[in-house]
Amino acid sequence: MSCSPLTSSSPLKLRLSFSSQRKKLVLCRFPRAEAALAAAGLPRVVLHDSLDTAGIDTRFARAARESFCQQVGKLSGIDLESSITISRGADLAKAALHIAAEDDSLVSHSSVPLPVDAFIDRLDDLSMGFCSLYLPPSNAAPEVFFGNLERYFYVHKGFRRVDITSDSKALYLHSVLTCRSGSAIMLSLIYSEMLKSLRICGFLDFDAEIYFPHDFVGLPRGYQKQKSKMSDQPDIMTSKSLLVEVLRNLKDAFWPFQYDHSSSLFLRAAHAANHIYGSSIEGERNSKSDSNVSALEIASAKAAQHRIERGVWTTVCFGDMRRALAACERLIFLDIDFRELRDYAILLYHCGLYEECSQCLKSYETAKSCSPCPKSRSDQVREELEEDAVENLKARLNLILGEEGWSKRKIGASYGGCNLEPCTEWMGC
Repeated sequence: MSCSPLTSSSPLKLRLSFSSQRKKLVLCRFPRAEAALAAAGLPRVVLHDSLDTAGIDTRFARAARESFCQQVGKLSGIDLESSITISRGADLAKAALHIAAEDDSLVSHSSVPLPVDAFIDRLDDLSMGFCSLYLPPSNAAPEVFFGNLERYFYVHKGFRRVDITSDSKALYLHSVLTCRSGSAIMLSLIYSEMLKSLRICGFLDFDAEIYFPHDFVGLPRGYQKQKSKMSDQPDIMTSKSLLVEVLRNLKDAFWPFQYDHSSSLFLRAAHAANHIYGSSIEGERNSKSDSNVSALEIASAKAAQHRIERGVWTTVCFGDMRRALAACERLIFLDIDFRELRDYAILLYHCGLYEECSQCLKSYETAKSCSPCPKSRSDQVREELEEDAVENLKARLNLILGEEGWSKRKIGASYGGCNLEPCTEWMGC
């Protein structure tokens, strides 16, 4: 491991070096997000257009989405499967911050955008602080290097892991940098950004990897790649898997139907539609009779629908249609699983966007026929229930769209309402 002695001007030089490397990543331009979706044969996403129709300003949300898609567009096939500690095709920290910037705009309708560059500077300050205080001698072993880095990150700076089910701020990079508490995926991202910055500046000359914990208490930690075992490979986060994990965490947290967590997100939303509109799906008949449906489940479904119609989304415990839609749309852009189209469609159905829902289901059927998903025995029952729910949804859509004189719900009276939630996370904690 090489190490240059630090002089009094080294912190400034480090800051300039970190910043210059990041600025190089924004020189390339890519097709607009909607054009990229059309080129891939994917359906048009409707969240921003619907909010515009409701009279809500989406300038900052659109700009953040476009910046996110530009960063994702820089990921080549190789970059997508590269470890987050070595990927240079895109700035994953900027991608995560643009996700946060869009959601911040959707939540707060702020008159100013989230200051992404300011939080990038915070990341650079983290790396610079390690160099100034904890960088070991040049002849130190990798274990010493990682020991110092972890003491700096988890003890000196006080970053800690928290339960994402009780704190939605832990899902956003800007909040984690501010409050120093976050999800395992966000801590992994910050850890990897420090490693990449240290490598760029020549303070790291061995292959490093990050252990990503899959339990509920573990912390991301670094290790020398040459000493890794094959059993470590499932714990390695790639650029693609990191972005998918970030978005799926958001999708799970803000899904508007927060009950019966033994079911998939899609089945929860499908069952909610059945309870609200007074019908049942064949799969539900096979699993439980209507008389056995709990009163709490029916009440929760109707309460969720009532919140959607009023545009109310108070806390993560009750979901948030707008942020759930945004997460689904970004996952569709990543094109990682055709079932994301199905999940997006059921949300569109609950929003009263029936034509868009129907088009999305057609795209889902096409994608499913082109890339069938292998079934395991443990998932077979659930997948059969989900397919029954899809067929039931398609039948209901055909009736709605075939009815003479049908009309869409007014978006302003549903999820596009202007009920505001204060959002001052980036100002301080």
